[in-house]
Amino acid sequence: MKPLIRIGIPMLALALVAASGARAATTGTANVTLAATANAMVDVLDPTITLSPTATDYTNDYVEAAGASGLRVRVKTNSSTGLALLVRCADAVPQITLADLLVRTQTASPTGSTTMGSYAAITSSNQTLWSMTTAQQTWLTVTTDVRVQNLINYNDAITAGPTNYTNTLTYTVVAQ
Repeated sequence: MKPLIRIGIPMLALALVAASGARAATTGTANVTLAATANAMVDVLDPTITLSPTATDYTNDYVEAAGASGLRVRVKTNSSTGLALLVRCADAVPQITLADLLVRTQTASPTGSTTMGSYAAITSSNQTLWSMTTAQQTWLTVTTDVRVQNLINYNDAITAGPTNYTNTLTYTVVAQ
């Protein structure tokens, strides 16, 4: 019987080793939450524009940069209710009289949105130039046409070259 006991002990030991090698598996989960907030962005593509009136412009009493010659800005938003593109001239002492500096946009806006499609005098407070009522996750270009009227009111010394009159337009984009 002794030989049977010897064989049984190593088998028992092997069974204990195999059982102790088994591990219990458990799982758990974790939630990741993005708390997105409505955001709108503006990127000014054309930070300067120079209007140089011709003799015809003086006859017409205005000079303008319209369409592809206008000021371009890009806008985008993740707001499901869209954005508004505002423009103003906040210069403390504007060199071009605000009533003489006109802006508009011919950039089409989606249905239910607004576009300042006719020239209007720039003001020192925000004016809605363009808006949309849906999210726009990719950059969209909006062009501002600029007109300066009453050209004869802006003096120049004939021998000194052109006299520059500069106003700064400020664009603001607001998620709606």
